[in-house]
Amino acid sequence: MPNPPSPATLHSLPLLARGKVRDNYAVGTDRILMVASDRLSAFDVVMKAPVPGKGALLTQMALAWFRHFEGLVPTHITGEAPESVVQPDEVPLVAGRSMLVKRLQPLPCEAVVRGYVAGSGWKEYSKSGTVCGQPLPPGLSMTTPLAEPIFTPATKAAVGDHDENISFAQLEQLIGAPRAAELRDTAIRLYKAAAAYARTRGIVVADTKFEFGLDANGTLTLMDEVLTPDSSRFWLADELAQGRVHALDKQPLRDWLDRIGVAGGAEQAALDLPPEVSAGVMERYERAMHMLWGGDE
Repeated sequence: MPNPPSPATLHSLPLLARGKVRDNYAVGTDRILMVASDRLSAFDVVMKAPVPGKGALLTQMALAWFRHFEGLVPTHITGEAPESVVQPDEVPLVAGRSMLVKRLQPLPCEAVVRGYVAGSGWKEYSKSGTVCGQPLPPGLSMTTPLAEPIFTPATKAAVGDHDENISFAQLEQLIGAPRAAELRDTAIRLYKAAAAYARTRGIVVADTKFEFGLDANGTLTLMDEVLTPDSSRFWLADELAQGRVHALDKQPLRDWLDRIGVAGGAEQAALDLPPEVSAGVMERYERAMHMLWGGDE
């Protein structure tokens, strides 16, 4: 099926926020229309050129995971059609790339779970033997699975700012000890369920980040997007068994930014992305979708 167009600003709903990838619109006081653009970002830097089809693919993958988690955790999915809350001329802008969700009170943190030490965790481990201050066994490599997944929370950055890893003690200060424990236990449970399913499809979920909010009753609820190549490291299981990492995520973009010396941050302007890097990212995203969910869910 053809990709829906990357969205422009909708005129029929108030814009609540424009993030690195998603645009959120208010639907009354109790719902949000989340529209995934084709924007691509890494290291908190948004690329100038969009990646056609990316927003629709991320939305369909996230919806598949939300369905997979039914019964495991409350989610923000309403089940209502996004097309039902916009004007007829806006339907092509939201079809296939949007979710109509419950409006929650977001927790001011990201719930990161790692089954392997990679990314910023690997950089810290290489220097100090810790990840987010948590001591880990010596001698680990990026291809060594941890005995048990670890929970490494981070602050939720504004557009252009860095997400920052924080300790569990800092998280307790931020949201309270009981909620922090609930968040940790829920995130680890979801990661284990996702990793077990992905293994049956030939993919290793090296790490991922979840976002949660609270509903009107204070119930912890999974929100935003979940287990996409934007928010996770997906590795081919067959390659990992040979001690090699072949990523089905935005690693080509991270590698390119590393090569040109970009660390990200508020001072970094949008960048022109070479077409071959953009194509490499999309090819990996499409392969991950096909392997996990057979293409279109």
